[in-house]
Amino acid sequence: MMMAAVNTDQRKRIHPLKFTLWAGMASIIMMFAGMTSAYIVKRSQSNWLQFDLPVIFIWSTIVILLGSLCIHLALKWFRARNMRLYRLLINATALLGVAFITMQFIGFMQLQSSGVQLFGKGSNPAASFLGVIVGLHLLHVLGGVIAILIQFFKSYRQKVKTYSSLSIELAATYWHFVDILWLYLFVFLMWL
Repeated sequence: MMMAAVNTDQRKRIHPLKFTLWAGMASIIMMFAGMTSAYIVKRSQSNWLQFDLPVIFIWSTIVILLGSLCIHLALKWFRARNMRLYRLLINATALLGVAFITMQFIGFMQLQSSGVQLFGKGSNPAASFLGVIVGLHLLHVLGGVIAILIQFFKSYRQKVKTYSSLSIELAATYWHFVDILWLYLFVFLMWL
């Protein structure tokens, strides 16, 4: 009876790595909340530049949503011990992440070619805010892509197959987080 109570208590505890990830994501949320709040305050300045985001930002949003679907399915197939489908889907997630980053850079280049200077001489606070906010998000997506690639390489490297899903759960949680964060930023930047 005592052993069952101990096992139940242990199952209710959050893994330390999951707790650390959630704490890190909370701090990232606060950082982006502060930046978007500053964006709202600063846009009342007389020199605030109004511009539309390039259409490629819409396509990149679809790409990152597809990445979330792929990593969700990858986790499902990992738990079902179907490593062939897991590898395929984790690879697809990484490729979609790289495609998202590439599309974002193309979007920035399109802004630049339309006369919107993000940084440096001739820049505007609106464009600089966009560059900082989206640039920081891209760094977080890059971190997610690296975590996913580590999972992919681990799926081939391990000689003894362990089916602990902790590391892929962490990568999936983080990937879903950067996905939701982008949706927030995209809606914020498109309609504010």
